[in-house]
Amino acid sequence: RRFVALDTTKHTMLASIARAVRPATFHGRSTFVDRSRLATRPVTHRASVRRMAAAASSNPIAVFDTSEGTFEAELFMDRMPITASNFVDLANTGFYDGLHFHRVIDNFMLQFGCPHSKDAKSPRSGTGGPKGGTSYDCNGETVKRDGGGNIPDELIDQTSNEPGTLSMANTGQPNSGGSQFFINTVHNDFLDWFGPGPSKHPVFGKVTSGMDVVNKIGVCKTDRNDCPVTPVKMNKITIK
Repeated sequence: RRFVALDTTKHTMLASIARAVRPATFHGRSTFVDRSRLATRPVTHRASVRRMAAAASSNPIAVFDTSEGTFEAELFMDRMPITASNFVDLANTGFYDGLHFHRVIDNFMLQFGCPHSKDAKSPRSGTGGPKGGTSYDCNGETVKRDGGGNIPDELIDQTSNEPGTLSMANTGQPNSGGSQFFINTVHNDFLDWFGPGPSKHPVFGKVTSGMDVVNKIGVCKTDRNDCPVTPVKMNKITIK
């Protein structure tokens, strides 16, 4: 299942940043320190999350080397440890290297992170995520992705989807985010998980330099599926 946007109404914008979750290959427990059923319950203000956030002495910076230039973003490890650590793990293992921005909508956002987008014109772009059942370190504790490669919604920090923020893409269903995220180019407060609408897209970082590069990508020419006509490649993401 994949969601696409062919116009710029709020409803289709919501659909455009959603990705199709791959079905789980098993029905066992998705574990977080072997205590939580993360596949069915979002993370809120649990003591374990607060401990992990406290363990983050300083927030990491992600350096995005793209075919259109370089930009950097702070990852909110202190506020969103599970989500930020998921991103760091994927970046450090080279998951994002060589992928393309598969959906760009002017005056809205840029979407990235689907493994199928290694082929810039793949019709499957927007439907993929990390391998199911994989795990990663989160400040000394282990988080395991579910059978579809998804992580739990981390509904804790109330940072709005302001320009330059990095936010998790999902299918619109709980706990369906994995590797895909989007960068807001305007203030999309209707996407805030804590707002009155149905959207649940938590912010986990913000561009700190190179916003001109982000905005340049944001106005590139796209086809009817919002895919850049001239592919925009992520050469490498480095964490520092």
